[in-house]
Amino acid sequence: MRLEQLEYLAAVTQHGSLRRAAEQLHVSQSALSEGISSLERELGVPLLERHRAGARVSPEGRDLLPVITEILAGVAQLKNAATIRTIRVGTVNAGTSALLVPSVREFGRGHPHTTVDVAALLQAEIQEGLLEGRLDVGLVNVFPDDPIPPALERTVLLRGTPVVCCRADDPLAGLPSVGVEDLRARPFVAMRPGYLMHRLAQRLFGDTPPGETISTDGAEMGKVLVANGTGPTILPDYSIHGDPLEQAGVITARPLTEPVPPVTMLLLRRRFDRVPPTVHDFEQTILRLAAGTTP
Repeated sequence: MRLEQLEYLAAVTQHGSLRRAAEQLHVSQSALSEGISSLERELGVPLLERHRAGARVSPEGRDLLPVITEILAGVAQLKNAATIRTIRVGTVNAGTSALLVPSVREFGRGHPHTTVDVAALLQAEIQEGLLEGRLDVGLVNVFPDDPIPPALERTVLLRGTPVVCCRADDPLAGLPSVGVEDLRARPFVAMRPGYLMHRLAQRLFGDTPPGETISTDGAEMGKVLVANGTGPTILPDYSIHGDPLEQAGVITARPLTEPVPPVTMLLLRRRFDRVPPTVHDFEQTILRLAAGTTP
């Protein structure tokens, strides 16, 4: 039994004759008739009543039509599920403007039936989501020697350095480099616990944090607060370069006077024997754009 045989019988029922059904299906009338005859022999029941004036569906064929319709609908649903897919991405936001957004846009042009669902999460939440199958791809920032679960495949996207992000008209922007004491003397936009830059700020400030601290979630909100004059923050340089606020001349980056560890953005996904095609295509899109991103 072949799928097209069921489609042939359904078409004859819908269009009322072998000739019109053959025209709609773009097959010859003889091929359509032979296909249905073969199905009749396999099922052991007459499906058409053939006369000199033409053919019509038999009572036995009409009895089978609900089942045939259900089978064809199920096949259509299966094909739909195979072509329309959602890729679930967890990101820590640091590369959203310069990397993730253009990657989603470019990927969408080549995969119009695939949805990319992006969620801003903490690094621990991203790793957990990947391990549990709730996420397909994750973007995280790490310092050297930060542990990554062995069940996750890692690919380097960007390498950078933590820098001070401040308004372009802030006095800090006129300094060749910004020291910890400069930051202590100002209101400071800090990342909440769970973010990589929170760990760095704790290391830099030690037991003497800035007198006024405004805590926020993620690089994107941090840059908005900086742009609004709330105060400076510390972010990976690749999170600032290429950002619309930086391109518009609202925010800028200055190096830190104190030594800081390098920071790397990784693409994470579960290890597969065979990577799903859409996930592979999305990964390749990000890698291609990351190769052209220079902090």
